[in-house]
Amino acid sequence: MKLSKKYLIPALFGLLALHGHEAGAAPRQAFSYTLNNHGKSLTTPVAWGASRNVVFMGAFGTIPAQYSSQNDGAAVLGVGLGDPKKNLGVQLSLISIDISEWKEYSSSLHLSKSLGNDDAIGAGVENVMLTDGGDAGKSFYIVYSRGIKHDSMVNKNIRTTRLHYSVGAGTGRFADKTPMDIATGKGEHGTYVFGNLAYEVSKSFNIITDWNGMNLNAGASKTIYIERQPITLTVALADLTHYSGDGIRVCLGAALGFKL
Repeated sequence: MKLSKKYLIPALFGLLALHGHEAGAAPRQAFSYTLNNHGKSLTTPVAWGASRNVVFMGAFGTIPAQYSSQNDGAAVLGVGLGDPKKNLGVQLSLISIDISEWKEYSSSLHLSKSLGNDDAIGAGVENVMLTDGGDAGKSFYIVYSRGIKHDSMVNKNIRTTRLHYSVGAGTGRFADKTPMDIATGKGEHGTYVFGNLAYEVSKSFNIITDWNGMNLNAGASKTIYIERQPITLTVALADLTHYSGDGIRVCLGAALGFKL
């Protein structure tokens, strides 16, 4: 099964980025608020990244793939090093982009820096191919993320934020449409700019929308705990506009992270 890497890989990072803060967060100070532990993006980067010796893994699928009747999936394993509060957080990822044969792999690098008060800035590169193959080139980006701490936007019982957003810009998959998009008259370039918005509902899960430079997506993410191990589940509808792709598709993902 040949995967739609330009679509699947970014979705994995949107799903997994939250584990940097959840699994590797510094001890919470009295009377402070921290980010909630649910997913905050679907297909776009967030500035918060894995750090402090966090290991994360996950899988993602889209039903069906773009311009195809077949389903696609990808898997990732990564580690977060450093400390974004003291210096920099460094997130390294290895991605299998052909889970039917496990022969094609790429890597990514994400650097994060805390700006205080759970605001952060990040920069990185996605889809650095380690093997032959691949239908998408590298994507470079920079992103700013913030958790809103206004009294009306926090969960005072457990002292977490409810509203979060990110905005950024990038090259590659944020800027260049696929050959199929171009062939079907959808233009050559996207918006370069991307963003996401996540809001906690009923103190239980986040509803999320994001624009990835190519299309609009919407979904929900919830983190559950099994023997104190956080596992994040995400479901979404992707390609909600006619700006790219050939129709709406369903996306499913699961991820976990733990601190060494």
